[in-house]
Amino acid sequence: MQNIETLNLKIEQREAVIGVVGLGYVGLPVAAVFADVGFQVIGVDVKADRVEAISDSRSPMRGIEPGLAEMLSSVMGGQKLLATTSYNDLDDADVILIAVETPVDDDHRPRYDALTHALKSLGPAMKLGTLVIVESTLAPGTMEKLVRPTLEEASGRKVDEDFFLGHCPERVMPGKLLQNIKSVSRVCGGYSHATAEVMVTLYKQVVTADLDPTDCITAELVKTAENTYRDVNIAFANELALICEAVGGNVWDVRELVNKSPGRNVLLPGAGVGGHCIPKDPWLLVYGAHGSEVPIRLISAARAVNDGMPQHMVDLTI
Repeated sequence: MQNIETLNLKIEQREAVIGVVGLGYVGLPVAAVFADVGFQVIGVDVKADRVEAISDSRSPMRGIEPGLAEMLSSVMGGQKLLATTSYNDLDDADVILIAVETPVDDDHRPRYDALTHALKSLGPAMKLGTLVIVESTLAPGTMEKLVRPTLEEASGRKVDEDFFLGHCPERVMPGKLLQNIKSVSRVCGGYSHATAEVMVTLYKQVVTADLDPTDCITAELVKTAENTYRDVNIAFANELALICEAVGGNVWDVRELVNKSPGRNVLLPGAGVGGHCIPKDPWLLVYGAHGSEVPIRLISAARAVNDGMPQHMVDLTI
């Protein structure tokens, strides 16, 4: 079994084999970027048509992703990236990144079906000494309550004895996938400080921004909190616009004048919140306190404001 020091050296020399579970908007560019700098990468996805497209050097991503198609063609041509539907192909991987969807249901509870399936499938396949990193966004406490026990049970092994475990939440945005992976800071949460430091070694092979070692719960909180912060501030701008409309004020003038005061930065009001993460991640943050006595008032109110804006924009248009 390789120890943490041996793994760190293999990563520094770019001799480590990297596995990526989930070849969607997060996993595929991550796999391509690591392959592009010289790592041997094995990507696993349950969708056979997606794997077939990638194996043919075709990007299955919708929309325009600058540089991704060219990078994918290059790494596939150089045989640095293998796409497969079989978890057994990860049996030689030194590092395995999990990048599967973590949606929330209509009742605002996280649905971890894809994550649980990935962990159960990965457990029997991974070798001793593997570093497993979850890049999917998680509710605070998920690494301890779900990821660790599921992976330990599936593999029959123990964290920090037989394998290493960490959480480094993705920071990408559609349309800027490669740019974000390389230039946006990351939080590297490990089950031990040594694991977090090895995660920093791994990501600095492709990331030029800050890489901060910490623990898993902090990493979970940071990712969900940053998007919730954005959601709450957008909600304030939207509610301010509604008040201005009701009393006959001009929200654009009000915003401009408020922002002349030091430390004020009222955001732009609009038709709610777009994208995939910001409408979802506040509920993941809230779910972290599920079962506690913490009263959740501000975040749920902000979600209600932003969810109501699309219909209001329709009404204004009519």
